[in-house]
Amino acid sequence: MLTKIDHIGIAVKSLDETIPFYRDNLGMAFAGIEEVAEQKVRVAMLQVGESKIELLEPTCEESPVAKFIEKNGVGIHHIAYEVADIEAEIAKLLAGGVRMIDEKPRNGAHGTRIAFIHPKSSNGVLTELCQAGH
Repeated sequence: MLTKIDHIGIAVKSLDETIPFYRDNLGMAFAGIEEVAEQKVRVAMLQVGESKIELLEPTCEESPVAKFIEKNGVGIHHIAYEVADIEAEIAKLLAGGVRMIDEKPRNGAHGTRIAFIHPKSSNGVLTELCQAGH
């Protein structure tokens, strides 16, 4: 079961150039930068209420985020929903015929476990399930 919107992922070309807008102009609390080598991105998290904005900077041209930017430009990349039991959610979605990019959870930023739903199953929106780390 979804518990809240965890974050909105935004593809950017440069964290250094983008963070000041969210942190300084919009006043969001900056939670730091982390590299997620498995996904070939550097991630900056900014808190807004109970949700976060996740800025995604590709670390190489082969990064899925780099390919997204090449095709679509910078902007909203995905929406992530928090779940309590990611394995149960994946199983439920698969049983319902939903196409998954990840049929098993993988590691995400800040110790989370994540899985993406294919945009063809979610009306063109890349959707992430996110379970907090322990």
